[in-house]
This record gives sequence, C-alpha cells and structure tokens, in this order.
Amino acid sequence: MEIICKNCQQIFTGNYCNNCGQPAETHKINSHFLWHDIQHGLLHFDKGILFSLKELFTRPGHSVREFIEGKRVKHFKPLSLLVLLATFYSFLYHYFHIHYFIDKSSDSIDYENLSEWITTHFSWVTIATIPFYTIGTYIVFKNQGYNFVEFFVLNTFKASQRIFVQILTFPLLFYFNQKHYLHQFSLATYLLGTLVIFWTNIQFFNKISKTKALFLSILSHMIFLFTFLTVVAIILLLTGNFAE
Repeated sequence: MEIICKNCQQIFTGNYCNNCGQPAETHKINSHFLWHDIQHGLLHFDKGILFSLKELFTRPGHSVREFIEGKRVKHFKPLSLLVLLATFYSFLYHYFHIHYFIDKSSDSIDYENLSEWITTHFSWVTIATIPFYTIGTYIVFKNQGYNFVEFFVLNTFKASQRIFVQILTFPLLFYFNQKHYLHQFSLATYLLGTLVIFWTNIQFFNKISKTKALFLSILSHMIFLFTFLTVVAIILLLTGNFAE
C-alpha cells in the first residue's frame, strides 16, 4: 500500500519513508506518548553510560578500538561521556569545598581564584588537555594505521577513565581535604590514572608486543607532559608580562 509521508510528502511503501526516514505510523502526542519518550530516553541514556564505563574498566583498549572501527550502538558518545563525568566531578569538587592549593602562596598568583576557575571550567580544562595527549599518541603510534582524530577519540575515552577513577576515589579526597597528605593522594590518583592509560594502550595497539606498547606509551606520556607544561609556562609568562 502506498503511503504519503507526513514529513516530506514523499509517496512510499513499507514501514519507513525512503526519502527522509520518517516512520509510516506515527503515534498521537498525548501523556502516553510523553511517558514512553521519557522512559526510552532515560533507558538508553543510562544503558549507554553504564555500558561504556563497564567496557572502559574491563576491556578498555579492545572496546575503544571496536568503537573506532564502527561498533558504536551500545556506547555513549565519547565527548558527551567526558563532559558528563567532568561536570559531575566538578560539582563534587565545588560542593564539598576541596582546596587543592591550600599550602600555596604567591604574590603573583591568586591560588584561591585559580582553584575556583579550574573547578568552574573543569570540563573545558579537561577537553583542552586531550589534544596534548593526542600529539604524543600520534607521534609515537602513527605507524599503527590510525589518524589524528581517531587518536583524539581514544584519548577522550581515556580522559573519561581518569575522571571516573577520581570520582570513585573522591571520598578519600574529601577525607584528605585541607590536610598535608592531599598532594600525595592527588599524586597517587594521577599515577593510577596513568597506569590505566598504559593498560588501555596495550590492549588498543594489539598488533605490536605488549612490551613495545608499554614503552611507546611511556614515551607518549613524556611528550604530553613536555608539550603541555611548555604551553602552560608560556601562558603564565605572557599573562605575567601583561600584568606588569
């Protein structure tokens, strides 16, 4: 039976319009329609996040490689996942008044305002670090058959891993807040997140030996630190000069 599409007026047969994809049958918008839409959205939202997080901590490298190769239906979008986790962590950091720079003092840097700014813009700060991670990954793994954007996706998923580790360990961070052990604890979580990165790379780059993947991961991280700290130093120098 021929059907006239309610969306684009195309005449078609079957369950979907071959011009715009509109379903042949549309339901009346009422309370039942709205409730079904809310349930559907929430269900897929929750399942996508839980599936992605489970994969990132059970088979991270294999899962991300499959995502890049096209197996994406069950996954939450990488940037959306990162922003969601970063926003939640920023809320925890702000709500529980974590003061990371409690022992810092300087005539040129207002550490209290700096901490507040980082907390407020935590999602953007996190996203801003990903290109630096990607530069290191691209330089040392460029012969493995992936382009820069694919490496960016890999590092976006790895950023979500690191933030989720921080969320899981947040009760300890709150306990150490404004104590002398806070910096040591932060260093420990940083090292834990770095180990997770190396584990992910070893699985992701499965065409080379685990030893080589680990060595290249360390080299990649060193390049990240060098490029990132260099840019930060330049920014601080420029802002210091402007302030003068």
